[in-house]
Amino acid sequence: MIERRKQMTRDKVSRLVNWGHWFAFFNGLLAMIIGSRYIGSVGQPDSIISWGYLALSTIGHYTFLAFIVYVIFIFPVSIILPYSKILRGYAAFVASMALYILLYDTIIYDDYGIHLSPFAFDLAWQDLNALLHSTSYIVTPIVIIVIELTAANFIWKRIDKIQKKQWGNKVVLFVGACFISSHLIHIWADAANITDITRFDDAYPVSYPATARTFMESHGVDGNKVTSDIVPQTSNLHYPIEPLQCQADTPTNVLVIAIDSLQAAMVDDVTMPFLSQYTRESLNFTQHYTGGTQFKSSMFTLMYGLQGNYSDKQDFGVMSPVMNQELIRQGYQLGLFTARSQAELASTGAMFKGFQPHISVSEDGSATTDIQNITALKQWQHNQTQPWFAVLNLSAPQDYDTPVGFLGIETIKAPTSLKSAQKVLFNQYRQSLKFIDNQLSQLLPQIDDNTIVFITGTHGQVFTSSIEDARRDLSPDNVKVPLIIHWPNINPSEIHYRTSHYGIAPTILSKVLGCTTASEKYSSGRSLLEPNQESWVYIGNSREFAIYQKNEITVLGRYGKYRIYDAKFERRLNKKMSAPELIQVMREGRRLYQN
Repeated sequence: MIERRKQMTRDKVSRLVNWGHWFAFFNGLLAMIIGSRYIGSVGQPDSIISWGYLALSTIGHYTFLAFIVYVIFIFPVSIILPYSKILRGYAAFVASMALYILLYDTIIYDDYGIHLSPFAFDLAWQDLNALLHSTSYIVTPIVIIVIELTAANFIWKRIDKIQKKQWGNKVVLFVGACFISSHLIHIWADAANITDITRFDDAYPVSYPATARTFMESHGVDGNKVTSDIVPQTSNLHYPIEPLQCQADTPTNVLVIAIDSLQAAMVDDVTMPFLSQYTRESLNFTQHYTGGTQFKSSMFTLMYGLQGNYSDKQDFGVMSPVMNQELIRQGYQLGLFTARSQAELASTGAMFKGFQPHISVSEDGSATTDIQNITALKQWQHNQTQPWFAVLNLSAPQDYDTPVGFLGIETIKAPTSLKSAQKVLFNQYRQSLKFIDNQLSQLLPQIDDNTIVFITGTHGQVFTSSIEDARRDLSPDNVKVPLIIHWPNINPSEIHYRTSHYGIAPTILSKVLGCTTASEKYSSGRSLLEPNQESWVYIGNSREFAIYQKNEITVLGRYGKYRIYDAKFERRLNKKMSAPELIQVMREGRRLYQN
């Protein structure tokens, strides 16, 4: 008798488990329907192969998520409480909640361009009325719970018939094949830079497609190849929102000097005497911020004039900055002077499309490479017969490097807040800046007097030997950089209103290239020469960023948790975020996809 009861219990549990598998599969199908809303946010695929990839990815991803929800929340209950009525009601409730969360995530992603996280949830909760602007968001949850209860009962009553048809193994093989195939296709697309596939990387929540770029390149696949020069036709990117109307009176040469790891506070008469004097003869923007904490993200904001969260969008892998397009249209020669390798430049997408790259390489260190780049720039600009636009990237300060035999400056007492090892880096950093200052003192006097010169940092500096720590540091030391503009026929002055890299492209387009189109049609910034009342600056990308406001700094970490600091970044504030401004920030990061 006891054995019979045990067998009956095992049969009941087995039947419940079989029912749970099919219920999970059904919810995977429902999740696919709701998840189709993400495609509307990122734009439909533009080719048969991308449609095929998206179909495989959708089937594999959502059925996998549904099975994970089942394993975590429903399967243990089916073992502990093997009662079908209780389990069906409980499972319908769990599945409904999971679909509600997915539906809410589609709304947030469409409006802010990010998936659910503590930051996104708090932001959306304070903006709930604007997000849920339709009665369908009230009716839909009711419909979902009704469908779940109906499906749970329907599948339970027919589970024996379903099992007799032996569809289970076929479904598992099909879903598994979709899941594995989608990742294999993505490995190839990532290695070959097929943007019509890789642009869907962040579309689905908790999606981490497999990559193997290094492996594929070693087996003959060109990882730097871009397959298209235009944005896919089905992308909903509007950049620019309107065609630019530009007509310059007299072409003017422009030189942009972007120095890696240039702290604003270090431009003084002791460490950088030449640049300090040059600053007094130029426009000095004393409250200037970079757009990112590494070369790629910072230069994206400078060249495109857009917030850093746009840099994660695959569309910009093929769409060049409107500034580049207009410079070429007006007959400018474009030159890029850098130590970055071809592979590194390829990873920046279309940021420098149209530029003639001059890459210097030296085994003696980045300081020697900087000397070579400056020499190449001098020769290049001397040979130009047309108006020119050049970007010179100097990187010695980032590596704390100086050339062999360089006689620097005396060391000084490092800030007391630094640790012993950091104090050593601090003074070595100063030596590197003095080297850069010497190089600028030799370069700038040889630049034609009618050339407009922009000098800024790609990012600041924090005293650590860890590149990853430096990239993730969003403190003022790492994001506040100098901006010095030597502009012929404009009187030198100090400018104290807040500016950022977003304003450089609009300034060049409007004041140099004669563009009359409003900057908001193509940029997140405004002309640097016009006082602005911007109350925030976005620094970083869509995964890790800081929002600098007047009295506080909001920092979002890798896993969606956020912290709020005071304006000096000295202490954490125990308060909720200032929703109105942050909502404006996040919507700015989606504006070019919603017009």
